[in-house]
Amino acid sequence: MPIKLKNVIETVAKEKNIPEQVIERALKDGIFVAVKKEYKLRKDQIKVIYDKEKDELKVLVKKKVTPFVEDEKREISLEEAKKYDPNADYGKFVEVPLDLEDIGRIALSVAKEVIAEKVSKVERDILYKEFKEYEGKILTGTVRRFEGEDIIVDLGRVEAILPKEEQIQKEKYKIGDRVRALVLKVLKENKYPLLEKGKVKRVIKVSEGPLIILSRTHPNFLKKLIEIEVPEVQEGEIEIKAVAREPGERAKVAVYTKDKNIDPVGVVVGLKGSRIQNVSNELSDEKIDVIEWSEDPARFVIRALSPARPTKYRLLPKEKRIEVAVPKEELSLAIGKNGINAKLAHKLTGWHIDILSEEDFEKIQKLPTKWWTKGK
Repeated sequence: MPIKLKNVIETVAKEKNIPEQVIERALKDGIFVAVKKEYKLRKDQIKVIYDKEKDELKVLVKKKVTPFVEDEKREISLEEAKKYDPNADYGKFVEVPLDLEDIGRIALSVAKEVIAEKVSKVERDILYKEFKEYEGKILTGTVRRFEGEDIIVDLGRVEAILPKEEQIQKEKYKIGDRVRALVLKVLKENKYPLLEKGKVKRVIKVSEGPLIILSRTHPNFLKKLIEIEVPEVQEGEIEIKAVAREPGERAKVAVYTKDKNIDPVGVVVGLKGSRIQNVSNELSDEKIDVIEWSEDPARFVIRALSPARPTKYRLLPKEKRIEVAVPKEELSLAIGKNGINAKLAHKLTGWHIDILSEEDFEKIQKLPTKWWTKGK
C-alpha cells in the first residue's frame, strides 16, 4: 500500500530550510538501506521510486523464480511471479512491489537513522556555506548556556562557541545576555585545536557542525567595531593600518589617509572622543590610543609610544630594533603599567623597542647614530 508523503516532505523541508528534493533523496536512501539490510540483497536488486505527482513511494525487490520457495524475501513461485511479469520463468528475476509493513522494526529504525543523518549532513553543509560568508564579520547573538568556561551563543539558526581564550576576562555573562563578537572561524568539522605557543592547548568540540568560533579579543574585532562606528573608514577615506590589543585593558590603532585635508586621528576619535568612546564602551572600557601611521619606521615607533614623547632614537634596521630616549620623568609612562605601553607599541609596529632615559641613551651611543629630535 503506497504511503502518502508529500505533506511530510514539505513540512520537514520547511522546518530544516532545505530543498524538498533533498528530503526526497534522503527518504529513498533510507528505505533502500533498510530493505538491503533486511533482505540481504545486492544494490542492483532493489529499486526505491517516489512518484511526486501521484505522491506514492514504491519499493521493488528482485526475486528469483524458483519451483521451491525456501526464502520468501528473495524467492518467488512461478505462479506468483506471473502476476507481475507474464514472461516470468524459472531461474529468472522479477520485480515485486514490497509492502513497507513487511519491513522489520529494526530495519525501519535503520531507515530513520539514515534519513536523519543525510538530512542533517545537508543541513550542516547549507549552514556552513551560509555562515562561512560571515567569517571576519561581527554578529550578535544570545548567551544560551555555558560549557565549562566556554559560552554557547545562539545565532538564530545555529549555535556558536565563544571560548574562554577569546573572551575579555573581566566580562561576566548570564543566560539571555546579548553578546557581539567577531566570527573568527567557521569549520565543517566539529572540532578545532586551540594552540598556545605552537602546541595544542585543548580541542574545542561540538556535537554537530558547523563549528563557529567567536572572538571578542581578536584585533580584528576592534577594527570592525571602528569600521561600523566611523563612516570614513567604511568608505575607504581612512585606512586602519594596524591594531594591537591587550583585551579589556588597552589598545593601539594606527590609521592613515592619502587625503592631506583629513586628520585621520581626529576623524576616528570623533568630536570630544565620542566615536572611539562608543567602541571602548563595547569593549568594557578598553582604553584605545589612536595614532597616525607612518611609512618611516622610526616616526611610527615614536608615535606608537604615545603618550610618552621620545626625544631621540637610534635605528638598527638589520635587527629590526630601535633604541629610543625619553625624559627621565616619562620613562614609566613610555613603558606603561606592567610594560603594557611598550608591549603594544611593539605589537603595533613589529619593531623591538629599547626604551632608555636620555642619560642612559647618551652613554651607549658609540656606534654611528641617526638622530631625530622633537619638531623635525
